[in-house]
Amino acid sequence: MERTGCVVVGGGPAGMMLSLLLARAGVEVTVLEKHGDFLRDFRGDTVHASTIRLIDELGLGGAFRELPQSRLRNVAFPVPGVGLVTLGDFASLRPPYNYIAMMPQWDFLNFLARAAAEEPTFTLRMEHTATSLMFDGGRVTGVRYRTKTGTEGAIRADLVVATDGRHSVLRQAAGLKPKEFPVPFDTWWFKLPRYASEQGEVAGIVPSFKGHEAMIALFRDDYYQMGYLGPKGSDARIRSEGVERFRERVGALRPDLADRLDAIRSVDDLHWLDVRLDRLRRWYVDGLLCIGDAAHAMSPAGGVGINLAIQDAVAAAARLAPALLRGQVTRKELEAVQRRRQMPTVVIQTVQRIMHRVVFVPLFTGRRAGPPALLPFIARRVPAVRKVMPRLIAFGPRPEHAPGFARRQEPRAVA
Repeated sequence: MERTGCVVVGGGPAGMMLSLLLARAGVEVTVLEKHGDFLRDFRGDTVHASTIRLIDELGLGGAFRELPQSRLRNVAFPVPGVGLVTLGDFASLRPPYNYIAMMPQWDFLNFLARAAAEEPTFTLRMEHTATSLMFDGGRVTGVRYRTKTGTEGAIRADLVVATDGRHSVLRQAAGLKPKEFPVPFDTWWFKLPRYASEQGEVAGIVPSFKGHEAMIALFRDDYYQMGYLGPKGSDARIRSEGVERFRERVGALRPDLADRLDAIRSVDDLHWLDVRLDRLRRWYVDGLLCIGDAAHAMSPAGGVGINLAIQDAVAAAARLAPALLRGQVTRKELEAVQRRRQMPTVVIQTVQRIMHRVVFVPLFTGRRAGPPALLPFIARRVPAVRKVMPRLIAFGPRPEHAPGFARRQEPRAVA
């Protein structure tokens, strides 16, 4: 039977970052990714300042900055009669980490995969779907998988790490159940074309409010990635109303985009995201650790889920690499990873729950139209918010640094 040091299930940001770091420590690490590539629409595409700093510490900053990207420099909301109200300006942070990079997630994941592939102990297996866990005397000892062709196999490991998202197959197989928090909305993602005359530097994120509806727009090179926010549980109703009614909703929220709404050909063009907010009480069992969304599904409010997942990966690598090199990972070490990352998770989820109650619950229950009326007052009269908000979003609580074993010197440019 196949054997490796660590099996990482899921090739998302947490899985790929963890695998890169462990491989640089000399750990035999195998990633199982169920898809054939990373090219999938409507994934989170923000690379936060703490991650950019981490990439610099890994000696990959130059290559990262060559990737197509734009810079998000502030967080702002449109307020009727007032205009855009800035809640946080990243320019207040110390350069060069005073922005959030916006890039397609598939570019970022391919970048991490290329860096990891330079390490002899790294293996990436695409189109390998983890189906179940293997146990020996109550300890997880490996993973069973199925390939695209239907071939089944198994791989033993000293540690299995679940980075397979909010619908994690492995955490369910281990009997780990999350504590769920109420979420008032879901998101419907779709694309609208961005004309050549509108192209140029990509701008970032633009929210829109009208009446009891909300929408966000993410700028891409040649299209807008749109997210319509509606009450939780309304997917069937929105689809039954048909594409014309949905176009009307979008046109009311963004009249400037009304000339291209025929790009929404049918409701099948809408990608529904069942927004969840939860976290495991315990992130591990003997031989298995969950991190990222597998341990704590985040709301898209604030766009911090990717950053939190990557910080989990760094903390896990720093703590577990020595144990994996010894060939024995104890429950005490898995517990230490959770203990390290529990506080940042609770802080961010608490902030998101407050945002839900203050912004979205009144909006979708009809108690208020548009963003909170106090928003302009807070933004202009409470300096602490303008100071804390950008750092909380860009770095998060307890940002991690690259462990010494993973750091490399930046390659020098050839004259």
